[in-house]
Amino acid sequence: MFTDKRLMEAYNNAKVEYFDENSRYIFFSDSHRGDGSVSDEFSRNQNIYLHALDYYFNNDYVYVEAGDGDELWEYSKFKHIRSAHSDIFLLLKKFFDDKRLIMLYGNHNIYLKTKDYVSKHYYSFYDEYNQDIHDLFKEIIPYEALVLKHKSTGQEILTVHGHQGDFINDQLWIVSMLLMRYFWRYMHVIGFHNPSSPAKNLYKRHKIEKNFRKWIQKHKMMLICGHTHRPRFAKREEVPYFNTGCCIHTKGISGIEILEGKILMVEWIIRADEIGVLQIKRNVMRGPEPIENYDFKTNEFLSDK
Repeated sequence: MFTDKRLMEAYNNAKVEYFDENSRYIFFSDSHRGDGSVSDEFSRNQNIYLHALDYYFNNDYVYVEAGDGDELWEYSKFKHIRSAHSDIFLLLKKFFDDKRLIMLYGNHNIYLKTKDYVSKHYYSFYDEYNQDIHDLFKEIIPYEALVLKHKSTGQEILTVHGHQGDFINDQLWIVSMLLMRYFWRYMHVIGFHNPSSPAKNLYKRHKIEKNFRKWIQKHKMMLICGHTHRPRFAKREEVPYFNTGCCIHTKGISGIEILEGKILMVEWIIRADEIGVLQIKRNVMRGPEPIENYDFKTNEFLSDK
C-alpha cells in the first residue's frame, strides 16, 4: 500500500524527459560518497567510477544519478565529501554545465529535497587553497523521480531511487539516519551490518522487489531504481523491473545504460591483461534488449508470484 502510494506521488511530480533512438543515458545509484575515512565504502571504487564517468562524458551520455549519491546520513558535512572526492565533483560539474546531469535523491541524501540545503551546499563551494568561492551545481534542482517518455511510441520509464514504501527508510528515515550516523557507521567498520538496510537484509530486499513488481504490473510501466544494491535486468517475459546495483561493491560498480533504443546492464571492474597489467574494463552483463520489448501496449508479462 505504501509503495503504490509513494511511487505514484513520485511519478506525478517527476521530471519528464523525452528520448528516442539517438538518446544515451547511464544510470548509477548508491555511490554513497563519503569523507574519505575508513568508513567510506566508496573510496575503494572511486578510480573505477571516475574512469567510467569520463567514458560516459566523452561519449555524450546523460548521467542520471538515481539516489544516494552522497552519504549524508553518515557524514553531516557535505563539504568534507566534496573535498574527499574533488576530482569526481569536477567531472560531475562538466556533465552539469553541459546540461547532461540529472540528480535524483534517495533516502541517504534526502536532504536534497530541501531547496535551502541544496542552495547552501551544492550551488557553490569554498576553495580553501585559493581562498575563494567557485560555482558547483549552480541552480541545480534534484528530483525524486524521472520519467523518460519515448518521442514516438509514448512508452514511459519511471526512475526513482527505490526507497519509496520502504517504511524504515522512507517514513521513518530520521530514526534510521540517527542510528546510522551514531551507531551503525562505526559498527560496520568492524564487520557488523545494519539489519534495516535492504542491501544487507535478504528478506527486506525480496519484499521491496515484490512490491515494485506489483506496482509495475498494475500501472503498466517500466521501472529503473537502486536502493537494494542488487543488479536486476528483466528477461523478455518478466515484469520490466530493472535495478542498477551499486557503486560500492567490492568487485566494482554496475549500472544501466540506454543506448540506441536499447537497454543493457553493465559493470566496470578491474582486471589484469595477459601480461598482468591491471585495467578498468566495461563489461556488458545483460542485454542489449530493445526498449519496446518492455512496452505493455505491445507485450504481456508474467505476473509476480
